Amino acid sequence: MNGLTMKHLRYFEALARIGHFGRAAESCAISQPALSVQIRELEDLVGVPLVERGGRRIRLTGLGEEFAERTRAILRSVDELEDLGRAAHGPIAGRLRLGVIPTVAPYLLPDIIKALATLYPGIDPRPREAITQRLIEDLTEAKLDAAIVALPISEPALKEIALFDEEFVLVRPLEDAGKPVPSSDRLHEMRLLLLEEGHCFRDQALSVCNIGASSVRDLMEGSSLSTLVQMVGAGIGVTLIPQMAVDTETRSASVCISSLAEPRPTRTIGMVWRKSNPLSAQFTTIAEIVRDAGLKKQG
Repeated sequence: MNGLTMKHLRYFEALARIGHFGRAAESCAISQPALSVQIRELEDLVGVPLVERGGRRIRLTGLGEEFAERTRAILRSVDELEDLGRAAHGPIAGRLRLGVIPTVAPYLLPDIIKALATLYPGIDPRPREAITQRLIEDLTEAKLDAAIVALPISEPALKEIALFDEEFVLVRPLEDAGKPVPSSDRLHEMRLLLLEEGHCFRDQALSVCNIGASSVRDLMEGSSLSTLVQMVGAGIGVTLIPQMAVDTETRSASVCISSLAEPRPTRTIGMVWRKSNPLSAQFTTIAEIVRDAGLKKQG
């Protein structure tokens, strides 16, 4: 198949993943006509159609689906070859695609980026904020190098390292400051505000409050911790947030913060990456940077 290039494969993978020529072209930083030309060239090289055109979204042909799977495997291998070369040169340098969950990113990411820039001047951090499921998918498909998430993940192909434990705190309206702190078991009797479905912190909060799936529909939801805290300040209900978010999210809200009774609910923050990645030793060092940032935020 003379003429097939990595450019063809990367453009096809983007189109297969996104399912739309315009958005795929944007993700590849090229024009839509240029992407169309590249996909046509690839189909000519393969000798059969890979894409069903028509409508707002494209569909892959049967061969296109199989071609996409093999393309992803090739790209993963190529990325790991590049990482092998970087690993041989000692301290990490170049691109670092780091995923971070939304309940960590706003509070730790600035400190992590500053520390990385100081210790590794040659590094090019490319952070991405997304929910855990999306980060693990992207990590498995080699679209990310590592991710900071709540553990456990328990994916056989991933190495995970626990960094620090963090307490959940109760956020109530300011007028409740003098009232007794309810137990975790009593929180389900209050109007509890939660993050939208898909956030791991939502599931952790439900577990703390012993709330079953059948009762979730009666609870109120928000898109971010900031939204939840502001809703509490408006007197709508109460919520739980991680300790690292307290200073940032309560700065402009009329709320009070309380620790729950012992044993206090916590989550474990850690870092994960593919076991096959040659940069494992460097990622272990970066994990120490993340741990230091997390412990400082709590202290």
